[in-house]
Amino acid sequence: MAHLFCITASFMLERIRIVLIGTSHPGNIGAAARAMKTMGLEQLALVAPRCEGITPEAIARASGADDILERATHHDSLDTALTDCRWVVGASARSRHLPWPLCSPREFSARLPGEMQGHDVTVALVFGREDKGLTNEELQRCHTHVHIPTSSDYSSLNLAAAVQVLAYECRQAALATPSGLSEAMPGSVHPFGVEWDNPLANHADTERFFEHLERTLTDIGFHDPANPRQLMARLRRLYMRSRMDVMELNMLRGILTRVDRLQNPPTGPADQDESPH
Repeated sequence: MAHLFCITASFMLERIRIVLIGTSHPGNIGAAARAMKTMGLEQLALVAPRCEGITPEAIARASGADDILERATHHDSLDTALTDCRWVVGASARSRHLPWPLCSPREFSARLPGEMQGHDVTVALVFGREDKGLTNEELQRCHTHVHIPTSSDYSSLNLAAAVQVLAYECRQAALATPSGLSEAMPGSVHPFGVEWDNPLANHADTERFFEHLERTLTDIGFHDPANPRQLMARLRRLYMRSRMDVMELNMLRGILTRVDRLQNPPTGPADQDESPH
């Protein structure tokens, strides 16, 4: 029998993390915290801000959301901010040379309840710099991109306003989720339409897989780091789109480990199979 697990509005909202990268103005950090608090979101992560961070101006712009600022975590890299996340969504304001799965804010909120099935699921919404947004490398660490459709006459959207739009969609999704929706309920909404047999891989394990994959492809001469030709970006898109679960990722790591050993046979006594972690 499946383990009963109830999703409530408060559970959903407390497991959504707003990640701000390279913010240049402390007022925008405070305004983003205010936007979060009005919608019931609690987790704020700041990645390499280009300003002093939590300043008196940030606190003033937070307008009472000081607790969000006090609990905010600080990170040198995006990877550390996403370590435990199982669905990463990047806010993108423009089309990219390499297309990526894209949704609207309303489509994002429709998927949210299904994506949050599980006790340890954390979802991240990633926002970039006020002037340049997210880099291609940062966007490639996201499973999905979300685009806020703005007026073609004036498409410039303030960072805190973008946070407010998506935070609102998070709250609407949470409020629309029936109390008591469980993994055991027939027809309950999951990312793949059915109850899955293993948890989805988190960001940290997925990044270790990509590092291992690139290393192995380089060793066998399939990947040339000096002339990458978007190989790793396209492989990232393939695997991120597939939403690997823990067992699938472990199998792939095991295959890579066997290839590594065929390329570099051990000279000493045979070792036990290397753990994929």
